[in-house]
Amino acid sequence: MTDAADATGSAATGTGPPGRGGAIPAQRPLAVIDVDGVVADVRHRLQYLRSWPGDWDAFFAAAPADPPLAEGVELVRRLARDHEVVWLTGRPERSREATARWLREQELPRGELRMRPDDDRRPARVFKRAQLRELGAGRQVAVVVDDDPAVVDLLRADGWPVLRAQWLEYEPTLGNAQESEGRT
Repeated sequence: MTDAADATGSAATGTGPPGRGGAIPAQRPLAVIDVDGVVADVRHRLQYLRSWPGDWDAFFAAAPADPPLAEGVELVRRLARDHEVVWLTGRPERSREATARWLREQELPRGELRMRPDDDRRPARVFKRAQLRELGAGRQVAVVVDDDPAVVDLLRADGWPVLRAQWLEYEPTLGNAQESEGRT
């Protein structure tokens, strides 16, 4: 695993995939951060996805009770010193208010909150790839922080500077439910 301090240092000089956008001199580079498994501990909610079909409404309704993940919170606060934070989550748009409130309650850096449209059934990796292409078209994406190995692998293969959040052991329940049910 890459040390968080090393990731913070290298993020400041990252340029994103070749041929995709560049830093606009007056703008800080972007730090694109996932929520679940990076700053929010979702383990107490995974019970709703262990049977098929998963109870997605209950899964997202329980999100306001997520404990913060100290290592992720600290990393994002460090990154925010010299990066513009963009929150990129696979959570559906219908959970925007609860998600934004949770981020504020944790006193996390403010930033654009990009969420999956309610009718978007693509896997998180496909949704996030499309979002990064949009973001990177006009801005330098210096670092992407995500916990999902499928997301990390795809984005790295595309050339994005990705730090895999490994401070919470990844449990594939969420990823498997997204893949098999094609929804959130």
